[in-house]
Amino acid sequence: MASGNPVVDAVNRISLVQQIAVGLVLGIVLAWLSPSAGLASGLLGTLFVGALKAVAPVLVFVLVVAAVAQHQRGNEAHIRPILILYIIGTFTAAFSAVVASFLFPTEIVLVHADDVTTAPPSGITEVMKALLLNLVSNPINALANANYIGILAWALVLGFALRHAAESTRIMVADLASAVSQVVKWVIRFAPLGIFGLVSSTIAETGFTALASYGKLILVLVGCMLFIALVANPLIVWWKIRRNPYPLVLTCLRESGMTAFFTRSSAANIPVNMALAKKLNLHEDTYSISIPLGATINMGGAAITITVLAMSAAYTQGIQVDFATALLLSLVATISAAGASGVAGGSLLLIPLACSLFGISNDVAMQVVAVGFIIGVIQDSAETALNSSTDVLFTAAADYGRQRKEGQL
Repeated sequence: MASGNPVVDAVNRISLVQQIAVGLVLGIVLAWLSPSAGLASGLLGTLFVGALKAVAPVLVFVLVVAAVAQHQRGNEAHIRPILILYIIGTFTAAFSAVVASFLFPTEIVLVHADDVTTAPPSGITEVMKALLLNLVSNPINALANANYIGILAWALVLGFALRHAAESTRIMVADLASAVSQVVKWVIRFAPLGIFGLVSSTIAETGFTALASYGKLILVLVGCMLFIALVANPLIVWWKIRRNPYPLVLTCLRESGMTAFFTRSSAANIPVNMALAKKLNLHEDTYSISIPLGATINMGGAAITITVLAMSAAYTQGIQVDFATALLLSLVATISAAGASGVAGGSLLLIPLACSLFGISNDVAMQVVAVGFIIGVIQDSAETALNSSTDVLFTAAADYGRQRKEGQL
């Protein structure tokens, strides 16, 4: 739709993905020509990520409340098939990382862990306890702290309660959800500027020279994530939809994975995934729950990080890992990754838990965590891109698979 402004109309004729690509190139050029200007432009990236993080909890809350309140008897959200895909995908990622670690054993140069101040969880019980406690978190705190498990729990309860409210009240809630969705569209329009700022400031601040000594480790990590994104996930999607999965896979990587790579936040990417799910004509009752839930528990990239770094720690310590123990590591990584968001520091702080399977001391394990922070500019970006794009990919696969069975496709 024409705005009347020729400049705005010209920009709108270019797709958002192409605009983001232009912002990416310009950010690299600016950081190369003027590192100081690149650092200064980081404010644009900070503002963009901040806006996404600010609107995401409100968006999830009102969408779920509205979807449940307006839910018609007989309609189903079809969440169970998506949860199954989340579990299969995360375990496949962990197991692939084990195989890659056997094929390409990697030793790492350990560093001091003085900068790692947060204590890791003592076991899986602590991880799952934190996840369960998030369910009963104060709703205001859940919104303020972007605790999506708590947000989903309260939104579902309130939505069910509002089913008995007056029709005018439920219409008001639906209108509120539409209004917040419009705000999200406005925020996403600034993605090219945000990506420009994030790229230029990251390159200007860190460069990539510090990563050279960990080149093989980075290759194994990123190689595993690419294998999952381009081979394993398409096979899982084909199993559900029984047709060429790559158009859907590439769409999710392009429109969700690209922004997630640079924002490095699954929470910040929730509005992007919601918009993509709507663009793909998915069932709103489904994706309004599965997308924020996936941002919390669908952690294939995190499972890869935990597994590869734990195996590297074992090789560095001269520990011979048998296949049975490695398989157990895959299960531990799958369960731990699902609870990663409930632990401060995310996937890296779950590495000591995985290392304990091999009898590696906590002191050594924390040094491995420190290595993770050093390579985080690549590891965390690729991990988030895989995690977040898979949320919408599996949601779409389950929805299309259901439509295929019902003869709608």
